[in-house]
Amino acid sequence: MDKLYIKDFEVFAYHGVFPEEKTLGQKFLISVTLSLDMQEAALTGDLTKSVHYGELCHALEVEFKKESYDLIETAGEMLTTYVLKHYPMVKHVSIMIKKPWAPILKSMDTVAIEINRGWHQAFIGLGTNMGDRNQNLNLAIEAIRATPGIEVLTQSTIIETEPWGYTDQDAFLNCVLKIRTTLPPHILMSQLLDIELGLKRERTIHWGPRTIDLDILFYDNLVTDDPHVILPHPRVQERAFVMESMAEIAPYFVHPLLNQRMSEILDNLKRP
Repeated sequence: MDKLYIKDFEVFAYHGVFPEEKTLGQKFLISVTLSLDMQEAALTGDLTKSVHYGELCHALEVEFKKESYDLIETAGEMLTTYVLKHYPMVKHVSIMIKKPWAPILKSMDTVAIEINRGWHQAFIGLGTNMGDRNQNLNLAIEAIRATPGIEVLTQSTIIETEPWGYTDQDAFLNCVLKIRTTLPPHILMSQLLDIELGLKRERTIHWGPRTIDLDILFYDNLVTDDPHVILPHPRVQERAFVMESMAEIAPYFVHPLLNQRMSEILDNLKRP
């Protein structure tokens, strides 16, 4: 991936935990590294196919001075979020903020933090079989769309399916969302669990009835054993209704453990 560098551009702002820092202000040095594909810009001379670094510096200065933060970590997080939101072609951003006048009463060159953020692809499975099922799905999707750090790219067709695992319950409505996110898997899972709680999901019977069920099916090609979020989702390849939705919106996505495309897994499940 190509990179664009901006090094140590100076901004005067009012960040810090001490009252004097918020009233007197101080100098900060901001460095930016962007990862993006610049080949088309290089071949055509079209600046719109790259990032105008002059405009970016002006925008970051405006954002950096909008509020006064106690921590430069917060300011760095805010700047990386701004870049990824406003420059879709950027895949990854690194922001370093130096604080050369840090009030620690010691001789030093500078104090600095570096925040690294990027876009990740994930697939979210949704299911509901209690109450107004269509409304449950719509509310969950709206909540996912409204979550900072998540962009919904594609939604599969909503399908009605028979219960899986625990069969003494009503039929489900299911679909899958393809998203891109800056959230790591454990935080993304926590956000989804919060949405479930907001829609009054109760976990009383394993695989039992629910107002909404939100699962991370895949996250990039990541394989984890974290109990909070096991990736890929266990037994996802055994569930035809999930594979049907995956094959609809991402037929060529490859299962990182089975090394098979979604369309191939679905075909195998359909065979007698």
